Amino acid sequence: MRTIRATAAVTAVLIYALIVLGALVRTTDSGLACPDWPTCYGHWIPLPADVAAVPNIGYTYVQVMLEWVHRLIAGVLVGPLALALAVLTFLRRGARPDLARAGGLLLLLLLVQGALGGVTVLDRNSPWSVALHLGNALLVLTVTLRILAGALRWSGAAASRPLVAPAAVAWCLALVAMMSAAMTAKSGASLACATWPSCNGALVPDLGDPYVRIHFAHRVLAALTALALVWLYWRGRAAPPPLRRLVTAALLLVLVQIGLGALVIVLEVPVWKAVLHQAVGVLTFATVTLVLWRCIP
Repeated sequence: MRTIRATAAVTAVLIYALIVLGALVRTTDSGLACPDWPTCYGHWIPLPADVAAVPNIGYTYVQVMLEWVHRLIAGVLVGPLALALAVLTFLRRGARPDLARAGGLLLLLLLVQGALGGVTVLDRNSPWSVALHLGNALLVLTVTLRILAGALRWSGAAASRPLVAPAAVAWCLALVAMMSAAMTAKSGASLACATWPSCNGALVPDLGDPYVRIHFAHRVLAALTALALVWLYWRGRAAPPPLRRLVTAALLLVLVQIGLGALVIVLEVPVWKAVLHQAVGVLTFATVTLVLWRCIP
């Protein structure tokens, strides 16, 4: 079981890093710097000379390498580690059938993620494909954390059961909010609402502009996630101290995330700020996920 715990922990950290790197790829417009898949300009390892030989490429070598490194981490580190984790849970299926089921689901999600990665490139990084790719990555992270929580023998005590419903609601809202963030960034709607907390000076803006609709929907989902975490915090007053601290951390993180979202508008989406926004968002999602797994018996 110690091997499963260690493998799940390392895999979760690498998935987190990969998602944050994906935000850097997206923010620097590097998502199509390798226009083919699974190779990059027909090469498994694109060298500067290979890229320079491509006519009218439209990307710097740094952009090409950002996309290539993102693929490398996914294919060489995260994929094999997650596969190994699934195999380890299968080998312990007699003693822990719950972990084996989670490992089977993890394997299925990995196959879907690989297919979505190809679709994202071939569909030229359309907003919907990017959102689906991120959403499935978050599901992979969720199942990995389920295996970690199970290996640590976290389970919901009687005092934790009232938190299952608010934790599940917060998790669902956080997942959709993260996907809507990808849609907002990739569609070019990041500054469709140019003021904060109002949207272009109105509490509810004119929704005739599709970019305003996308941006405003993301803001609504972020606010609903924060409200769900306030509900979770209120219901968790009688929870065991470790769980209560985890809930408090999730609430504080979502408040930081909302503040960072405001700065993205004020500073007009600098690269470092957009990546930090994604990093805190994924950390918030992971914390809510751990709360959920600690609440479920």
